[in-house]
Amino acid sequence: MAICNDRRWPETYRCLALGGAEVILIGYNTPLHYAPDPSQDPLASFHSQLVMQAGAYQNGCYVVGVAKGGNEEGVNSLADTCIIAPTGRIIANTTHNDDEVVVAELDLSLCNNYRETLFDFDRYRRPETYSRITSQSGMILPEEL
Repeated sequence: MAICNDRRWPETYRCLALGGAEVILIGYNTPLHYAPDPSQDPLASFHSQLVMQAGAYQNGCYVVGVAKGGNEEGVNSLADTCIIAPTGRIIANTTHNDDEVVVAELDLSLCNNYRETLFDFDRYRRPETYSRITSQSGMILPEEL
């Protein structure tokens, strides 16, 4: 299980998948309008779904993104609850911005298929080559040449 902004970071999905998660549940309450940078507003839904689709596909698991819908205290919520298969394909999602229940049947054997072939972590992961992910949080620019 993860919450809100966790959905934007690939490490969230990878850590849960390395622990054997077949279904990752993510709850979020994202406003439709992003005050610090309104130019992002038209892309909000696309970006929210994109990161969850990538997380599902790259880790051979289902992702269930549960979003608040509707309006609270004058603020419209993104909504966009969706269920994503290990293929990265959205298999169920909301159809409007109000409260709605989304349901899908999950074939968990699909997770094993991806994890034993295309994304065989034991065979293809080389953590020693990307230790920077756990030792650095912000960007460090290279020195000028």
